Amino acid sequence: MKLPQALVELRALSKDFGAQRALDRVDLQLFPGEVVALLGANGAGKSTLVKILAGSQPHDRGELRVQGTQQRFDSPLAARRAGIVAVHQHVDDGIVPGLSVAENLMLDELCQAQAGPWVRPSDLHQRAAAIAAGLNLDLPLHAPIEQLGQAERQLVVLARALALQPRLLILDEPTAALSAAEAQRLFELIGQLRQRGVAILYISHRLADLQCIAERALVLRDGRLVGEFNAQQLPQAIEAMLGVALDPLRFVPRLPGREVLSLRDVRLLPQTRTFDLTLHENQVVALTGLLGAGKSEIAETLFGLRRPAAGSLHLDGQPWQPRSPRDAINAGVFLAVEDRAAGSLVPGFSLRRTLTLPFLQRFSRGGFIDRRAEAAAVTTQIRELGIKTAGIDAPMASLSGGNQQKVVIGRWLLQEARLLILDEPFQGVDIRARREIGQLLRDGAGQRATLVICTDIDEALEIADRILVVRDFAVVAEYPRTDLSRNALVAELAGSAPPTPQTPRSTVRA
Repeated sequence: MKLPQALVELRALSKDFGAQRALDRVDLQLFPGEVVALLGANGAGKSTLVKILAGSQPHDRGELRVQGTQQRFDSPLAARRAGIVAVHQHVDDGIVPGLSVAENLMLDELCQAQAGPWVRPSDLHQRAAAIAAGLNLDLPLHAPIEQLGQAERQLVVLARALALQPRLLILDEPTAALSAAEAQRLFELIGQLRQRGVAILYISHRLADLQCIAERALVLRDGRLVGEFNAQQLPQAIEAMLGVALDPLRFVPRLPGREVLSLRDVRLLPQTRTFDLTLHENQVVALTGLLGAGKSEIAETLFGLRRPAAGSLHLDGQPWQPRSPRDAINAGVFLAVEDRAAGSLVPGFSLRRTLTLPFLQRFSRGGFIDRRAEAAAVTTQIRELGIKTAGIDAPMASLSGGNQQKVVIGRWLLQEARLLILDEPFQGVDIRARREIGQLLRDGAGQRATLVICTDIDEALEIADRILVVRDFAVVAEYPRTDLSRNALVAELAGSAPPTPQTPRSTVRA
């Protein structure tokens, strides 16, 4: 039986960055109508491969063929003309601040020469609404794109990519900011694209995603393609990715210590319900919920980025209302925000400067920075978190997405906290690193309260002693990790479960 012609084929493709070889003689084929998973630990070369296919970077050696024709893309536009469209891991790479949601949805069409200098607003919104409808999105088209959360911006970028009708669609961590419901909608759409003959290269560290949709998996390690596996061989693929077998996860619940934070009769918005919440030392508590449920809004309230509409907050038994992030940090309340590009990274900063930025006073001596002490602290964090970098002064832009995420987490572990809040800390982090970070958080939880926001249920189950469910801007249920039905948790997220018997819906203590 004659095999179909490959849509995209790489032959001995290589890419160097100075003395570092990012890709080393990679061979692969992608065929129409199939979903291929691309696996690799942080820094394995996945993002470099995606950028070459999408026209963001040229390859150095080897061949890139599209439908048998050799290509060397000099821009993303050239790749798109060949039918290759990528949705990159960094959501903000695909949007333009200052433009409306509609203008961002229409960005590709507006940038075409045939669009002309004048566009009627009514025509623009009509076309933008049609693009949004491709993903069944209900978005405020007139609103500035900055008003959308990261998950909604992710959907905007995805909808725009689909409007280009690609022959190869590359999805780099597309569900990192999406809840289970939004991810399932994406999987259904991928199924429709597959039936239409679209090839899909899918990059994710969520094994549950890959088991749902992938027909085969390709594994990169240290820039080399080290294996190809079918859908039933994902455990072997993970072992090939890491180079070692992954030990079974052993979870030991932690008992609550002293009370650190309490919220009483808090209402996030004037029209929403009130809820209570208590966090203790020695426990890691996960906060989960669907897109737009209010998870990040709770974190922002605790960090002084917004004020509650009603209710009281107490920190270590004293009334507390942070007026700004500075107030929160001075009180030992730290937040790693969901969108690291917009909220944690400064363009042009090195790893060292990024990691120590909130705590420069710790390294100040007579108005000058003690570079030796700062370097020692940064080196310790690099070692403990397994950050892959050329050095402590390497530009943050040179790090892979997963390693950038480790730097953001390491920043807030640099100093002791009373309350540590991590909003989606595992975005773009490979499975081994996720477990290592999770264990580091649990080992250090004894003298603080730790609140981790996880859209992914499996991440919450892996790290938390208790799981809280947020819906309609309120905490509506709690589940102890030792007595948890996963099906009940899923039902609660969807709003179809009865109240938990231990506590009323509006009163949750963790």
